[in-house]
Amino acid sequence: MIPFASLPAALPAFPFAPHAGTILVVEDEAFVCELAAEALLDEGFRVLTAADADEAEAILSSEQVDLLFTDIDLARNTNGIALAHRARRALPRLPVVYTSGGRDGLSPNEAVSRSVFVPKPYRTAQIVAVTHDLLRDRG
Repeated sequence: MIPFASLPAALPAFPFAPHAGTILVVEDEAFVCELAAEALLDEGFRVLTAADADEAEAILSSEQVDLLFTDIDLARNTNGIALAHRARRALPRLPVVYTSGGRDGLSPNEAVSRSVFVPKPYRTAQIVAVTHDLLRDRG
């Protein structure tokens, strides 16, 4: 199993603190997307959002992204696991956080390396902590 995080409508890009990093949140449930984006924005990250893998890939090809935070089962039958693998082909060092309400985790052969799984429902403090940890360790 990949590491398990156990710490206690698309939104536009928002202003961010310099050098905080850019996070791409891929989530097809608008309310959940907004909660995750707001938590990361409050920490000073620049946040981009997408509702499916197709939108996310367009963003990844045109923006500098420091971390991919993706739901696994997305709108229009797109998939966060496949998205992460395609993203890694273009950005080999991109940290990935997977989330899902329908799974307990991912096997190592499904997930990309240097990734973490956070089950839904999650606390926003969990995703903030995981994001900080992955970005700190990306060196």
